[in-house]
Amino acid sequence: MSAIISLGRKSRAKRDGKRCRRRESIDMRERRHGYFPKLFVWRGHRYRVSAVERCWTVSRRNRGNRVERHCFRVRCPEGTFEVYQDVRYNTWHMQRQVA
Repeated sequence: MSAIISLGRKSRAKRDGKRCRRRESIDMRERRHGYFPKLFVWRGHRYRVSAVERCWTVSRRNRGNRVERHCFRVRCPEGTFEVYQDVRYNTWHMQRQVA
């Protein structure tokens, strides 16, 4: 009998030492220029963004190339995070903590 090992998203995140649950909501309190994250709350702690290191969009062909997410890699004094805005529902989520 052979064992099947799943390396799904949850397993990979756990393996890499990331402690972020999938689609964990954040409260985006302030944005620069109405677009870039500036201040957010995650797990009851306030994070002030000192720099946006990268931004990109996610779209899918089967959805008419509509943008689904605006993604950002942000640097805060507490660390670097990847957050995204779900465009369809206008909600914000923590993707992962990078460092």
